[in-house]
This record gives sequence, C-alpha cells and structure tokens, in this order.
Amino acid sequence: MTRDEIEVRALLESRVDAAQAKDIDRLMPLFASDVVYFDVVPPMRFAGHDEVRKNFVRWFDGYEGPITLETREFTFAVGADVAFAHMLHLDSGTRTNGMRSSMLVRSTVCCRRVSGTWLITHEHISLPIDPETLRVWLPPEE
Repeated sequence: MTRDEIEVRALLESRVDAAQAKDIDRLMPLFASDVVYFDVVPPMRFAGHDEVRKNFVRWFDGYEGPITLETREFTFAVGADVAFAHMLHLDSGTRTNGMRSSMLVRSTVCCRRVSGTWLITHEHISLPIDPETLRVWLPPEE
C-alpha cells in the first residue's frame, strides 16, 4: 500500500474506533469543517461540524454503553488529494430502552487532503429495505 492509502485507511479506522467508544472529541477532528453528512434520520442532511456533531451525539445517546461497528466489504480508492470508500457496518448494541439491536448500514465516505491532512468531507449512510414490505432489512441473527 502507498503512504496515502495507509493514511486514509488509518483515518477511516480511527472514525470507527471513536464512534464505537462514543468519543465525540476524538471523532470530530476527523471531519472537514465543511463536511456534509447524509443519514437515515431526519433531517437526513447535516452540514458543518456543529450539525454533524449534534447528529453523532444523538446517535451515541441512543445506546447504553459502546456501539459495535463491525466493518464488512471495505473497499477504497485513493488519488492525489481525494479518496473514497464504501463498506457495510453491522451496527449493534444495547439501546437506552434496554433492547438489543443489530442493523446493517451502508456507508460511503469521501475524503480530501486539506493542508497535508486527510479529512472526511462527505459521508452517506443508508439502510437496506425489503422491497416486498418496504421495511428496513435486518440481518439474520448470527
């Protein structure tokens, strides 16, 4: 792997580690100040550090303890100053209502080198649905 590929992979692994620990202060410096984040919850588009931070805190506050994000099918490509990745995350943990949840989410992440540092500039999260029922598709119990 090239140095840039190693740096981008490390950035994305740091993103997952900080999210699993619900460490907002470690997570937010990984994002560019003008980040745009598409999520599955309203208003679905979050722009800039303040909005994205609030959305992450909302997500973290929905779980008792840590969040597990098992990364699957990770693929990425790196250019001179732009990189992108896509992956699946098995997002699981115990919700604040005591319910144990597990859902598969799709994630696309775009990065840009800013003043020599790789930052996340865009992220898009989506949930697969069952076309028969139009309900969120949940993975089978493992």
